[in-house]
Amino acid sequence: MNVSFYNLGCKVNLADISRIGKQFQDLGHNIVDFDNQADVVLINTCTVTHRADADCRKIARRALKKSPNAFVGVLGCFAQLQPDEIIKIEGVDAVFGQSEKFKIPELIPDFKKNDTPQILVSELDDIPFHTSAVSDNTGKTRAVFKIQDGCEYNCTFCTIPKARGGFRSMNFEELEQNLLNFEKQNFKEVVFSGINLGEYKSEENHNFYDILKKTVSYDLDIRYRISSIEPNLLKDNIIDLVANSDAMCKHFHIPLQSGSQEILMKMKRRYRTKNYEKLIYKIKDQMPDACIGADVIVGFPCESDEKFEETYNFIKSLPISYLHVFTYSERPNTIALNIKEIVPHNIRKERTRRLRELSTLKLKEFYQSQINTIKSVIPETYVESSGLWKGWTENYVNVIFKAPENLPKNQTKVRLISENNEHILAELI
Repeated sequence: MNVSFYNLGCKVNLADISRIGKQFQDLGHNIVDFDNQADVVLINTCTVTHRADADCRKIARRALKKSPNAFVGVLGCFAQLQPDEIIKIEGVDAVFGQSEKFKIPELIPDFKKNDTPQILVSELDDIPFHTSAVSDNTGKTRAVFKIQDGCEYNCTFCTIPKARGGFRSMNFEELEQNLLNFEKQNFKEVVFSGINLGEYKSEENHNFYDILKKTVSYDLDIRYRISSIEPNLLKDNIIDLVANSDAMCKHFHIPLQSGSQEILMKMKRRYRTKNYEKLIYKIKDQMPDACIGADVIVGFPCESDEKFEETYNFIKSLPISYLHVFTYSERPNTIALNIKEIVPHNIRKERTRRLRELSTLKLKEFYQSQINTIKSVIPETYVESSGLWKGWTENYVNVIFKAPENLPKNQTKVRLISENNEHILAELI
């Protein structure tokens, strides 16, 4: 059969759908692009915002328009939380929960269209961990490597613990073989990922620091990057290891969510603004060229004008390099729904705009600070019309540089010369 996939949401979702695709390939099925006709269409969903839910409905309709006779299955976070809503979408044949999504070929052996759609969603008790990985760039030089899943935090705005289940992690003994496989497949960068990555813990009680320490002990032609990690879990030993290892990328993405201590408390975040500030400066003291990104939620209930200005000024004062700004959206069955001081949508939109403008300024400042530095870039994409390669440095600067089309996709030293729109122009050295 021809099987197509569509992924919504985070890179952990992307890695999961890649593993599911491999299952179908191993069974002899053909994986086709989503916009091609297919016999089976599987949609992996997210539920972080209300838009993700709407996107699921839109993608399901789009799939049925292209392949009206296809078996359509919906899986992932939205499927786990609201299967009864998904099953109402005309043409959807089955909904798969988190425990079921890695068993789809077993659960639906013939993939026939159903007169009565099936809901295959169970409780998330004792859900096993499934290691997964996927290339997240067209050059196939960078792999997203999921080593942790699930969350048990109680942030008042978040549905992820209900959607993905509790903490679970890859066996520590699997690390070496996975890294060797990445090298064999010519990946030059591996990004450690998880739903709450810093909560990695093996059955033998190895933690995330142990993963990194073991990783850098291998002599592999790979550099390693840490994806998003909670500020309360970014410990001094991890910062020290990254600072002192050539194999580790000097790049951190550390969720902030709010620069107002009062809002952080209402969100039930596990740190204080003063802790976050100290963390940022510790990183910069040890790694002045480090790139630091942050997540921010705008328009959380009871975020007054004064509280928003606290956030704006707090971020402005810190050596943060860029922001991922999320407009708060109400999610079913979250504690935040009980907070009555609702921020109007037009104000949420305006605050989002202001923080995104601040992010643009922050990134420009960071890029300017990198001019005349020498960095390592992995060539990813060659643009034939301009003769330019695109890629990312170890400290997450998006560079373009002139080089032959047959340039090997290895770590390459470049000097950063000048800004060029959203890139930095560089030269080979």
